[in-house]
Amino acid sequence: MAAIAATGVFMALLVPALVLMPLGNAQDKPVAKPSLTVSLISPQKTDMPFVVQAAGSVAAWQEASIGAETGGLRVTEVRVNVGDSVTRGQILATFSAETVEADLAQARATLAEAEATVADARANGARAREIQNNGSLSQQQIAQLLTAEKTAEARLLAARAQVTAQEIRLKHTSVAAPDEGSISARGATVGAVVPQGQELFRLIRGDRLEWRAEVTSGEIARIRPGQTVTVISATGASAAGRVRIIAPTVDPQTRNALVYVDLPPSATRGGQFKAGMFARGEIATGGTTVLTLPLAAVSLRDGFSYAFVMGKDNRVTQVKVQLGRRAGERVEIQGTLTGGEQVVASGAAFLADGDLVRVVAK
Repeated sequence: MAAIAATGVFMALLVPALVLMPLGNAQDKPVAKPSLTVSLISPQKTDMPFVVQAAGSVAAWQEASIGAETGGLRVTEVRVNVGDSVTRGQILATFSAETVEADLAQARATLAEAEATVADARANGARAREIQNNGSLSQQQIAQLLTAEKTAEARLLAARAQVTAQEIRLKHTSVAAPDEGSISARGATVGAVVPQGQELFRLIRGDRLEWRAEVTSGEIARIRPGQTVTVISATGASAAGRVRIIAPTVDPQTRNALVYVDLPPSATRGGQFKAGMFARGEIATGGTTVLTLPLAAVSLRDGFSYAFVMGKDNRVTQVKVQLGRRAGERVEIQGTLTGGEQVVASGAAFLADGDLVRVVAK
C-alpha cells in the first residue's frame, strides 16, 4: 500500500511538468522542393502547309513503239541495245534490201513503159482531134483513140505511184528513231524475218519520267495542277516534281485516283528514278496560320496528348490538347490553348498535374 501511494504522488508531480513543456512553433512546415527545372514558351502562330501523303510508281511519260513498217524482210544489223540513248533520226536497225531494190527496178521499168505508151497515145489523140471534123475517121474510132490516151495517162500515174511505194519500202529497210530518248526494250534479232508491224524497240521519249501517285477520294479536292511535289524514290533520292494532271476517274475497287507528277530532267538523267520504280511523296496543297508547339512540349499519356501550362506559385496544370499537322519539329495545337499561355518547353513526360517547378530563362 505504501508503494502504491508513492507511485500516485510521483504521477501527480509529473503531469504538471508535462503540461508546462513548450510545444514549439505549430506553423513550421517542411519547404516543398521543385520537381523539375524547366523553361517556358508560348504557342506560336506558324504558316503550316496542308500536305497530302501519297505513294505510287514511276513510269515513262510516253513510250514510243518502234516497229517494222515493211514485212517479210530479214534483219541484217541491230545498232542499239536496251539503255542506249538515241537521237531523232538515228538508225537503230537495218533490213536486207535486195528484194526491195529488185522490186523498185521492176517498178521503174514499168514506169518507163507507161511513159512510152502515154507518149504514143497522146500523139494519136492529137491527130484524132485534128481530123475529127473532116470525116476521115468515124466518131467511134476517134472516141477509141481519145479513150486510149486517157487510159495510158492513168497507167502512167499508177506506175509512178508504184515506184514511189517501192522507194518508201527501200527507205523503211532502215529503222530510225522517231524522237530522242532511251531504249527501254528491244525485240529485234539479227537474222530474223519479221512481219509488218512487229515491234522492234520501245523508246522512252525525251527520257521524260512521271510519278503516278495514288490519292484517296477525299484528298482530290485539295490537289491542283502546278502544285509542288516532293518525290522520294526507293533508293532515298528526292526530287522536286510538279502536278501535271489529275485523272478524271476514280478506281471503283480502291476508290483512289491517280495524280500525274512530272519529274525534273536532272532526276531522270542521274539515274535516281527509273520507270517501274516505287516512290512515295508529299503534295503541298496550300496552308493556313495555326498555333504550334514544339514536339518536346507535348506529352503522350493513355492515348491522349497533354501540355503543361504554368499557373500560380510556379505550379503547372496539365491540359489536354488536340494535335493536327506537323512541320519539322513543330505540331499544330487545335483548340484548348489561345496563344497567351506559358507552356513547359520540354520534359513534360516527367511532370504531373500540380507539380512545383523551377523556371529558368531559356
